[in-house]
Amino acid sequence: MSESLQDILLSSRDAGFQAGFAKLRSDMLQFARLAGADSAESRTVARVLGEVAEHGDAAVAKYTKEFDHVELRPDEFRVPAQDLAKAHASIDRELLASLRKAIANVKAYQQRIFIGGRSEFSQGAGIRYTPIRRAGVCVPGAAAPLPSTVIMTVVPAQVAGVKEIVVVSPPRCQGSIHPVILAVCHELGIDEVYRLGGVQAVGALAYGTQTIRKVDKIVGPGNKWVQAAKRNVAGDYVAIDSIAGPSEVLVVANDQANPAWVAADMLSQAEHGTDSSAVVLTDSKSLAQAILDELSKQLATLPRAAEAMQSLKRFSRVIVVGDLDEAVRLADEFASEHLEIQCGAKSREVAGRITNAGAIFIGPNTPVAVGDYWAGPSHTLPTGSRAKFSSALTSNDFVKSISLIEYTAEQLAAAADDILRLADTEGLSAHARSVAIRQQRL
Repeated sequence: MSESLQDILLSSRDAGFQAGFAKLRSDMLQFARLAGADSAESRTVARVLGEVAEHGDAAVAKYTKEFDHVELRPDEFRVPAQDLAKAHASIDRELLASLRKAIANVKAYQQRIFIGGRSEFSQGAGIRYTPIRRAGVCVPGAAAPLPSTVIMTVVPAQVAGVKEIVVVSPPRCQGSIHPVILAVCHELGIDEVYRLGGVQAVGALAYGTQTIRKVDKIVGPGNKWVQAAKRNVAGDYVAIDSIAGPSEVLVVANDQANPAWVAADMLSQAEHGTDSSAVVLTDSKSLAQAILDELSKQLATLPRAAEAMQSLKRFSRVIVVGDLDEAVRLADEFASEHLEIQCGAKSREVAGRITNAGAIFIGPNTPVAVGDYWAGPSHTLPTGSRAKFSSALTSNDFVKSISLIEYTAEQLAAAADDILRLADTEGLSAHARSVAIRQQRL
């Protein structure tokens, strides 16, 4: 199988590399972003959202039947509390113990980095942080049940003090949500859970329906359809975290890297689906070939080998670069969701030079799975090069700040001349009057 993967091996020294690299990035971004605002896919997203906004529950039920092939009445959208409790009671006890450890890790990290528990006020100005009132969490469920996503989105919101947290997940398990997701919701005390997914679920959270109250912020990963829907509703109706999907990893590796480990890490992203990507940048040609050989060996034993192979052929590459400086430059251009640095003793130094990444995994013993399940930072991360301007989801994303200003008469008098001068410069006489009248200058 290694021969069939030779076409994903590139070299930055090859003629036409820059053009090929640019096309790869363009194809990846175009696919992730539904081929532009005027594409048929984007028009579909806009149409579904428009119908949900206008018709509410009826449109949500219509598109759940069309896209998920499940017929639900509006009174069946919400998962009953007894189903949550039943799922929790029946979950494997060892799995529950592992989930509780993961919850504790995430909670401890999110508490450590939280800025919202403080207020500051001095010299007439200050700031106060308040949690948002109601948050909606999108939990994928099409390819596999992802209880880890419940933890990585709900726990940061709870640390921030969000009182109302709503979970939506597609009904892909016998017409409902996988029991392990329901069990984690119950463990975390989340009782408002809807067996809805896709564009219609995002629309319901953003606009509200007859049975689902709108939220103030929507967070969570998902496929290109969910992310396109989040993008469409952001700003006017609701806030969002970032565009988080499809999944991607970039590995910067030198000759100290273990090719079997690099290949395994590539496949760990490729198995998410055919729209995922896994890219390696290495200054070692021999390592690059060894990675391809390992990919072939490991694919032969992978349950989702067909999907992983398609993902590798479509958006994944092993690129030989001239040196690590070039690897760092290209890594910053990719601005990948997950960035692994497998450069032996140089790993931390190389990581320190990166400015664009959703999360950086440093050294040979830190595969993406450590972040996906365990370490504490949320695995909800910006994709599609958006790590150039967006960040990982944290507890701080669930608070907003309110500026505080309180001047005494003496402070206003001391600043009056300057304020009047600035207001006059802008031609805003009423602004100037609001200060002058307090100084008895009229």
